Amino acid sequence: MNEINGYLIIIPIVLLLIVGSFVTVQQGTISVVTMFGKYRRILHPGLNFRIPLFEKIFSKVSIQNRAIEMEFQAITQDQANVYFKAMLVYSVLDANEETIKNVAFKFMDQRSFSQALIRTIEGSVRGFVATKKQAEILLLRREIVDDVKESLDMTLETWGFHLIDLQLNDITFDAEITTSMAKVVASNNLKAAAENEGQALLITKTKAAEAEGNAIKIAAQAEKEAAQLKGQGIALFREEVAKGMTEAADKMKEANLDTSLILFSMWTESIKEFAEKGKGNVIFLDGSTEGMDRTMKQMMANDMIQKK
Repeated sequence: MNEINGYLIIIPIVLLLIVGSFVTVQQGTISVVTMFGKYRRILHPGLNFRIPLFEKIFSKVSIQNRAIEMEFQAITQDQANVYFKAMLVYSVLDANEETIKNVAFKFMDQRSFSQALIRTIEGSVRGFVATKKQAEILLLRREIVDDVKESLDMTLETWGFHLIDLQLNDITFDAEITTSMAKVVASNNLKAAAENEGQALLITKTKAAEAEGNAIKIAAQAEKEAAQLKGQGIALFREEVAKGMTEAADKMKEANLDTSLILFSMWTESIKEFAEKGKGNVIFLDGSTEGMDRTMKQMMANDMIQKK
């Protein structure tokens, strides 16, 4: 009976030892095993065997990406307060045994690691911002991130981690600085608008002056050409008149007629033209015999001058 009771006690213990010899590690996690407080080995995802009562799971290290949100303040070279809201994305460097040992034993716990990581990043950002002026900060978002990554990567690798990304989601200043910056931007915009308006007005006036100048030039050229054509027409008319009068005079000489009849004919034709095309204008002509004789003599004298 005692033997049976002994077996009843031993069997559950054996079963517990057998069950405790197997451990399941979740995907994306690596377990760190210690024996008597000393590192022994790591267990990868899946079903693993361990020595019951002796090997213990010291910690479980996630190899998945992690994210931390941060808010901190920095001071620029010209003593302006800058407030940052950032998100940090990081992960374990790799799944190698040495890396996992660093992650498991470098810090006392996850809280200590997170605090050290956040303070390190804040210090790196503050060190960069302290060398820049307030007006430059908003334009240097990418440069700040690159500087932090460059200075932090090596430190994180010694801890077994890798910085994937640092996003500066918001950069703000004190209310007074923000108001002054808005005024500067507004004044610059007004200045640019005034300059653009002035340039547009200058261009408009320049184009208008060029157009007016071209119009005057074209009108002058047209007037010049018209005057030339008119002069050429008058010259041709006079030339043709002279030719006609010369031919008429020659024919009258051949017929033994007085050439003064040509002048008389021109006189009467002129009076006829005045009468028909005067359009109501009053023209005073001396129609007496003496007046006609005087006019004929003047016309003959002009004709003699032209022949000479």
